[in-house]
Order: sequence, then C-alpha cells, then structure tokens
Amino acid sequence: MYYLKNKLEIEAIRAGGKILAKILDKLVSMVAPGLSTADLEAVMLEMLDEAGGRAAFKNFYMGSDIYFPSAICASINDEVVHGSTIPGRILKEGDIIDLDIGMEWPIKKEMREKLGFPSNPHSELGGFYTDMCRTVAVGRISKEAEQLLLVTQKCLDLGIAELKPGATLNDIGTVIENYAQRFAYGVVRDFVGHGVGYFTHEEPDIFHYAIKPKSPENITLQEGMVICIEPMINMGTHRVKIAENGYAVLTADGSLSAHFEHTILVTKNGPDILTLA
Repeated sequence: MYYLKNKLEIEAIRAGGKILAKILDKLVSMVAPGLSTADLEAVMLEMLDEAGGRAAFKNFYMGSDIYFPSAICASINDEVVHGSTIPGRILKEGDIIDLDIGMEWPIKKEMREKLGFPSNPHSELGGFYTDMCRTVAVGRISKEAEQLLLVTQKCLDLGIAELKPGATLNDIGTVIENYAQRFAYGVVRDFVGHGVGYFTHEEPDIFHYAIKPKSPENITLQEGMVICIEPMINMGTHRVKIAENGYAVLTADGSLSAHFEHTILVTKNGPDILTLA
C-alpha cells in the first residue's frame, strides 16, 4: 500500500524539507580533515532541537535487537550506508563521507497549530518525515573518487527527471542503471529508495536498477506521491556485506561507494524536490 499526500500535508513536508536541507548544508560545510563525526552528530541534534524536529534515524530499529545509535548515517569510503557517527571517527584527507539525515517535523502540537499544518495520523508526535543525503570529499580526493561522486549525483538527477504521472518505477531504475554502467560502476541492489512522509520508510520501494516491466512491483507513479530516490553506487561490484557491528553496510570488494538522495513530490508537471533550502 502506498499513500498519496494532500495539499496541507505536502506543504508541511516541504517546510520540513527546507529545514533539513539547511541542516545538511551546515554539516557539509563542517567536513574537513581532522573533524570527528561526533561533532557532526552534536550539531545535527542541536539544530533539530532548535527547529522543533526529531531525528528519524536515531534509535531506529534495525532488526535482531539492534537499534541505530546516531541521528546521522555517516558512511565513509567503502561504507555504503548506515555508518554511524557514534563513537566518533576522525576524518582523513582523501576520504569521502556520505551524510544521510532524516527528520520528523514539527513534533509539537503548538507549532503545527501556529503554522496551520495538520497532524500526521500515523505518528504519535504528529510530525511528517523527510530524508536526504549527500556524499562529500574530505579535503582533496583522488580523481577516481571525484568521478564517482559526480556520476552518483548525476544518477540521482536522471532518476528525478523521470518523475511524472504515468511514468513507472522501471523508468527510474533503468535510467540510473544505464548511466552508472557506462562507468563500470555497480548499482547497489540490496538497498533501495522508498516512499516517505507519514513514516520514515513507506511503500513503494524505489529501485535504482531495471526491473521487469510486467513485474507487479513496477507501479505507475501518481500525482501526490512523495518518494525518496537515493542511488548508492559502488566503484566496483554492486554486492555488499554487513559490518561486524551488525548495521553498517560495506562494499563486498572494499571499493568506494557514494550515495545521494532527495525527497521528491510527483506532480502533474513533473518532479518537485522538497528537500531544498
């Protein structure tokens, strides 16, 4: 089952998305050799509190009695996704780090009433969810790493450009996979994009690779859908493995990985990116 959002809900998601984008801009500006990921975490939590929001990922249940420990998914080099900022890790010259952040907002009834936003009936706190990610360089990086970042960003842009009523999930996945394969990169298949807004993750799954056109998963997009496209592109194989901590995801061959994401609304006129400052 997937949800279509109404006008007021969309405006609440858009307002939260602008806040989240400003938070990510701040985190990106901090990235430099010698920085501890714990410092990024502290700033994220402070800005969320000031905005009247809540970290969507902190203490998120991962299965097998594991709860994600931080507000930011900070994945470094061969970490594909779900790297943690806690305990703090020191960034080094030449690293790449993807900063994946999510927020529920606004979580206070008084703020919603003041802004004229509805309450999310699917959340005890009543806020709406947004999600975004960007992979950035730590100081100077190799030309190979720089190309990976540029290609992954382009994959996201191409996927977003496909969003319009009548398009299918296969349209998104095909254009992303075809572009990544031009550079012999692997498109991660074990983790995909998703619907968002009422929950951190909703149906449908948003594939970043081609699926069978007649598959029941190849749904047609509709106006009012809010989704996250978030291609995770590996410099080597598409295969991944789980780290010893039970939650971080690594490339199977130790190659670098990059990840970009936006929350986007499907409109009759095409895509409307909701996570822009």
